[in-house]
Amino acid sequence: MRSRLFCLILLGSCAAAPSQPAAPRWDPFLDTLQQRTIRWFLQATPQSTGLTPDRWPSPSPSSVAAVGFALTIYPIATERGMITREEAAARTLTTFRTLLGTPQNDGTSGVGGYRGLLYHFVAVADGTRAWNCELSTIDTALLIAGVLCDRVYFDGRSPAEQEIRALADSLERRVDWTWTAEGRPGIMLGWTPERGADRQSWHGYNEASIMYVIALGSPAHPVEPSVWDYWTSTYVWARYYGRDFVSFGPLFGHQFSGCWIDFRGIRDRYMKEKGIDYFENSRRATYTQQAYGIENPRRFRGYGADVWGVSACDGPGDTAFSVNGTKREFIGYGGRGVSFDWVLDDGTLTPTAAGGSVAFAPEICIPALKAMRERYGDHLWKEFGFVDAFNPTFVTPRTGPEGWFDRDYLGIDQGPIAIMIENLRNGFVWNLMKKHPTISRGLRRAGFTGGWLDSH
Repeated sequence: MRSRLFCLILLGSCAAAPSQPAAPRWDPFLDTLQQRTIRWFLQATPQSTGLTPDRWPSPSPSSVAAVGFALTIYPIATERGMITREEAAARTLTTFRTLLGTPQNDGTSGVGGYRGLLYHFVAVADGTRAWNCELSTIDTALLIAGVLCDRVYFDGRSPAEQEIRALADSLERRVDWTWTAEGRPGIMLGWTPERGADRQSWHGYNEASIMYVIALGSPAHPVEPSVWDYWTSTYVWARYYGRDFVSFGPLFGHQFSGCWIDFRGIRDRYMKEKGIDYFENSRRATYTQQAYGIENPRRFRGYGADVWGVSACDGPGDTAFSVNGTKREFIGYGGRGVSFDWVLDDGTLTPTAAGGSVAFAPEICIPALKAMRERYGDHLWKEFGFVDAFNPTFVTPRTGPEGWFDRDYLGIDQGPIAIMIENLRNGFVWNLMKKHPTISRGLRRAGFTGGWLDSH
């Protein structure tokens, strides 16, 4: 699930946009979108265990990455007046206690993880392994990102907040990141008790930046700085539609790390040589997605300057049929993306592509979100904001003339929308994470300097 897109051929110059553009006037629509999206987490996450489901309302196990997004959203919900600080603390404590109370060993069932890492999918009821899935390094990292965020936010003297800090430290310190990189150049993708460690290490620019930073900054089991050098050595830097940037097709690969780390003005050795930072890199990737929508090379229905966005999401299903005399192949859930090195596009668009990038390029993302709501109305825009995805080209007797619309919301797609709206508003999550030593230490060990990092 990786790749990147192009530049604004039809909207004027292809010159690089500035890293920190003038902020547009705040649009009240963002308040409504954020509130509805946050309500999804509050509604879908059971207060008995605090384990957010992968998707809802369709039945599913919990995704530990979705839990990481939920943990980050509780402080936002508090600051926005949607829940009390006490309720947010209670929800957070429930989640922490569930995760720490679930067995950790190398067994095949009845366990939540091993060596402090967590399984990708776990049962909502008790946190134990679901679907014989893998012990996931990236999903563990996204969970820990939420843990670190709460560790900083809940700084009060109440017994609940003191316990949150203690349990957050326990969750972070037990993750054996050193083990994940033993005998390999980078961090392994995953591990199962049946097959052992995956042979591949995380490579190529993608969503794993946050994982490498957390692993480098670990206070108990850090990895060596050489893993970051390996990581950046596998990047694909290319020009796509007039913009030069590190290629990765689905926008979630930029958004996930950017939810928690403020990359503005800080650079590692790789980006110093390129003359930009990772925030600008993500901004360019966002603009190329819009440009792809404008050109619409595959002539899918609905694409344009204000309706665009290809990323990992649900889809109408694995099938093919003729549309206006052209055979079209469609897929279900998949890592859709558009980039220099590959394109996977079946006409399915996802609002999280623009929503999760709103802090990178609000001047194009906000109009896209509003246009999708206005054009597709109740098909796409519902009680908890946007459903996960839609495909206007997929017109069948069952879908009707508007095409296919998802019925589910996905936690890992809802999360970036709510978080990045808050970062655009006031940098709230970015500023919390700057205060946690794991993040600043991890960035420094990766070779980052400049900006806010030099003053922390």
